[in-house]
Amino acid sequence: MMAPWLQHLRSCVLSHVNAAALIVFLLVYFLVSFYQKRRRLANIPPGPRSWPIVGNFGGFLLPSFVQRRLGKRSAGSGSNAASVLTEQAAVYGNVYSLFVGSQLVVVLNGYEVVKDALSNHPEVFSDRPGIPAITIMTKRKGIVFAPYGPVWRRQRRFCHATLRNFGLGKLSLEPCILQGLTTVKSELLRLSEESGGAGVDPAPLISSAVSNVICSLILGQRFHHEDHEFRTMLGLMVRGLEICVNSPAVLINVFPLLYHLPFGVFKELRQVEGDITAFLKRIIAEHRETLDPANPRDLADMYLVEMLAQQAAGEEDSSFTEDYLFYIIGDLFIAGTDTTANSVLWILLYMVLHPDVQDKVQAEIDDVVGAHRVPSLTDKGSLPFTEATIMEVQRLTVVVPLAIPHMASQTTEFRGYTIPKGTVVLPNLWSVHRDPTVWDDPDSFNPARFLDHEGKLLRKECFIPFGIGRRVCMGEQLAKMELFLMVTSLLQAFRFRLPEGRPPPPLQGRFGLTLAPCPYTVCVSLRR
Repeated sequence: MMAPWLQHLRSCVLSHVNAAALIVFLLVYFLVSFYQKRRRLANIPPGPRSWPIVGNFGGFLLPSFVQRRLGKRSAGSGSNAASVLTEQAAVYGNVYSLFVGSQLVVVLNGYEVVKDALSNHPEVFSDRPGIPAITIMTKRKGIVFAPYGPVWRRQRRFCHATLRNFGLGKLSLEPCILQGLTTVKSELLRLSEESGGAGVDPAPLISSAVSNVICSLILGQRFHHEDHEFRTMLGLMVRGLEICVNSPAVLINVFPLLYHLPFGVFKELRQVEGDITAFLKRIIAEHRETLDPANPRDLADMYLVEMLAQQAAGEEDSSFTEDYLFYIIGDLFIAGTDTTANSVLWILLYMVLHPDVQDKVQAEIDDVVGAHRVPSLTDKGSLPFTEATIMEVQRLTVVVPLAIPHMASQTTEFRGYTIPKGTVVLPNLWSVHRDPTVWDDPDSFNPARFLDHEGKLLRKECFIPFGIGRRVCMGEQLAKMELFLMVTSLLQAFRFRLPEGRPPPPLQGRFGLTLAPCPYTVCVSLRR
């Protein structure tokens, strides 16, 4: 029998051996991990110094944020996250790296680089990353944020074909767009007259009119602009996007557990998500209960019919489910409202800031359309300066300035650098539209750049406000129709100006998923 002291000595030796073995194992593990990461990132694009855990993305943009808060940048400088990222291309090149925590992000700047990645390498750069804040809310389903692959292609193909059946891109949709403009015009005039010269905020009316177009297509119904629940949903939509991108909630992308914190913007984000979810799921339930498969009324009905058909055919792995329909409707509802509404608001703002251009657009509308006929899509080809003005505002403002983040689906060599699989890729569309190699004096507002020497409209390959490649905006044609009809109808009827003595809003805008103009009011007066 072993003596007690010998047993104690043996246990001490074993414990030390085990501790030493654990230390050696951890040391080897961390060394291997370090060298694997170093090897994986050996040839990534250059970029600013990254710090452990936190990375460098937040600190990279913080100086600009602080400067704007302190008023050190001019109101007209157009400074925002996208412009800051564009400025850094002069330091690191048109392809450079950032880190959000440990997540590698590659920023693509300039037309040639963005086109090369998204058009020439679509199989590599068409995927979507699993960004925690977005993934928590979308579950990587729908159209906008879903990963690239067979399921996404099938869902997008179905939605695009269905929307075309209901008038997307066709003249038959024109009455639906014009219907809401009657209310917009009457309310703008009434509210402006009642304001006593203080002006009216056009955003709620414009947002309601735009949203009702997409609601007609996907939900088969329109909402009154004063409908409390509808207005609440539009407000929640805007607020949710702002929280995700422009508040401390962005830290969810580094520390996902922050999403569950019971206070502040984290709690607010969960409430926004819950309210929008309840609104959309109630509408889907109403569609299911009133569905007539022989007479589908809208995209939701068509989707439910397709879902039932696949269930009847025994397709067990079908992705057509009510759950997926919920995320598709959410995508189309938000994307079909926010981007177009903000574009219209930017155009009106530029008209009041450039009254000479407003005069010229109105003179062209008067010559072609006159005072008594409502503008039509058939007038597009006869209003080149009006079209050029719309395009120039889109170029300068770029309502989705960083596109929707892409992801490298495999490790690839791009422009001399290694882009590892899983890298988040940001196509900086702001930089494309401010690229001095393809635009003369790119920071100036000049609609004539889209006209030739005969005054005819010029289509420029480097003008890509709706993106490029396989992830190009599905609603591009609808947005173009809405922009043209709304802008021409409003400028035909009204003269817009800023209230007396009130400075113009800063032009850097409010950066959410889209770039919205800062709130402003306008005085509206009948032209005749």
